[in-house]
Amino acid sequence: MSGIEIGLASLAAILILIYTGMHVAIALALVSFLGLWLLRDDPGQAARILSLASRESISSYLFGVIPLFVLMGLVVSRADIGRDTFDVANRAFRRISGGLGMATVGANAIFAAITGVSIASAAVFSKVAVPEMVRIGFSRRFAAGVVAGSSILGMMIPPSLLLILYGIIAEQSVGQLFIAGIGPGLLLAVAFCIGIWVMVRFFSGFTGIPKPVVERRLSRGAAIRDTASKLLPILLLVGLVLGGIYGGIFTPTEAGAIGALGAIVIAAAKRRFGPRALWSVTLETGHITASICLLIIAATMYSRFLALSGLPVFLTEWIIGMDVGIYGFLLFYVAVLILLGTILDSSSIMLITLPLVLPVATALHMDLIWFGIITVLAVEIGLLTPPLGLSVFVIKGALDDSTISLNDVFVGAAPFAFIMLLILILIVAFPWITTGML
Repeated sequence: MSGIEIGLASLAAILILIYTGMHVAIALALVSFLGLWLLRDDPGQAARILSLASRESISSYLFGVIPLFVLMGLVVSRADIGRDTFDVANRAFRRISGGLGMATVGANAIFAAITGVSIASAAVFSKVAVPEMVRIGFSRRFAAGVVAGSSILGMMIPPSLLLILYGIIAEQSVGQLFIAGIGPGLLLAVAFCIGIWVMVRFFSGFTGIPKPVVERRLSRGAAIRDTASKLLPILLLVGLVLGGIYGGIFTPTEAGAIGALGAIVIAAAKRRFGPRALWSVTLETGHITASICLLIIAATMYSRFLALSGLPVFLTEWIIGMDVGIYGFLLFYVAVLILLGTILDSSSIMLITLPLVLPVATALHMDLIWFGIITVLAVEIGLLTPPLGLSVFVIKGALDDSTISLNDVFVGAAPFAFIMLLILILIVAFPWITTGML
């Protein structure tokens, strides 16, 4: 077999192994070892190449950003700051048609700026927002769909673990990726709010008809104090982390450390976080970090194997020879990402596809920051698509409500997946949304 044939066979082998239940990192490492063995006809040399790749893969100072942002997100989630955010957003949107759904989107947008994890948002707001929306008359499928759609903001609005992962694989500035994610993230949040208003106004059979909400009346001063006590700590944390990065005061890794410390101080000041909770989230941070680092090591091994097989070079020359141009390539690439999203999780999709497509994107002279935003958004659409739809499964598990089926959540999330696709088309058509250059 030629190197190209071995490379193509490796792609099929990885998908088959993952689909049959093997862990993604193990599948990548195993296929990389077997592929190099076939290429070099020497298992010892294959082992040495992969050993070198694994040592180089996570030795960078930049990798410190992973556990720090994970810790910050877990502390914020455990301290019930998501509920505080939802209460403030609900007060702001309560007079608008579909206001509670918009409040969920707004709260998720703010929550995303301090967690960076879609799954965390999905778990928190499933328990906070869905019961409230159902209580006032929204349909169960619509309520679950709003949470599923808006939870995606956690991977677009910085800090985002997927943007960090892309930056590491593509060797791009994480700070620049964070800045590039702001415009698309806010645009997506606004589009979700507009979509909710349209659905509530014109498709009440799908959304349900909300009843007027009777709320406990607060004096003007009490309402201001309550809003300030809930919103001010969140804004301080967001300003500390993102302001430090964009102002050039902190590197992303230093900002992660400052943010994690700030989250612990805020949670402790609210008396929602003690030594036992800190120990628990520290252990969980270690587990998550180890899992992510194992994925990165395996992805580096696979990238090294692909480079030696010659498949990326062959693919680059083939696509350029077809003369499909940037938009033809992006159309095919996005279609593949969304298709893979029906069976794989976000990290797995990026780890498998990026080593192949990055040389093509570079050869086509594409802005790799813009390309990264397109990649993350297209991959995130997969979180809402059956049969896997990871966010959908998280929401179903967090709700623990037999009256809301998995199919209900998928149907409710479908309009939001369509809105994401429209925003993706806008970002492709108008790159300045991410790059900021007119």
